[in-house]
Amino acid sequence: MSLRALLSGLALALLTPQIAGAVDCARMTFKDNRYTACTVAPETENLALYLNDGNGQPLGSFETVQLTQRALGRRLVFAMNAGMYHEDRSPVGYYVENGQQQMRVVPNAGPGNFGLLPNGILCIKDRRANVIETRAFLASKPDCKFATQSGPMLVIDGALHPRFLPDSTSRYIRNGVGTSEDGKRAVFVISDNAVTFYEFAEFFRDTLGTPNALFLDGNVSRMYAPDLSRVDSGRRMGPIVGVTVPSSQ
Repeated sequence: MSLRALLSGLALALLTPQIAGAVDCARMTFKDNRYTACTVAPETENLALYLNDGNGQPLGSFETVQLTQRALGRRLVFAMNAGMYHEDRSPVGYYVENGQQQMRVVPNAGPGNFGLLPNGILCIKDRRANVIETRAFLASKPDCKFATQSGPMLVIDGALHPRFLPDSTSRYIRNGVGTSEDGKRAVFVISDNAVTFYEFAEFFRDTLGTPNALFLDGNVSRMYAPDLSRVDSGRRMGPIVGVTVPSSQ
């Protein structure tokens, strides 16, 4: 068995949820870099995106999402920032919440990481979630209940983004999401030390075994994982992705 296959198998054993409805988070190390990875099973878990409250004001924080969910009889059990946004916290790219499109797809190259093509879209349906490269998304036009666009792609059909350099010196705390081909496994990851794009993408491909993965942010990378006693704080966020359960659970 190759080292890559062994690492992938160990990662899957650690990260595959053992109990339906549970988000499974683990701290992992790969090539001397440390990561926190949370696996979600969209087939059984309530995975959704959150941006504004009932008055159209940005939620902006995990705490505010938790408060709004409590009012609905639900409890936030996992969350992460979910894509780049403008100063008013509106999404830079494609954004859909509860089937309602709030921002169109942005297909063209541009400044910053978002415009480092190819970028991609996290598309969440009722029983699956997939990271899809933007041009493939426009060609297939999937019907997403929730969607957020970000960039660059980290892994594209099993290959690292062509612009990533193994000897890069640009290191930041970064977060992203990778999905299995069948859409039954979504893994949300934040680096616990500064990493390059190349190192971050390798982790998704070689350890998590996700054929497609998407960078979410670097300047704003935060996670809410109470099972690990982790509640990151900082400046106000735009889109937030999270999992909720009934308050009684």
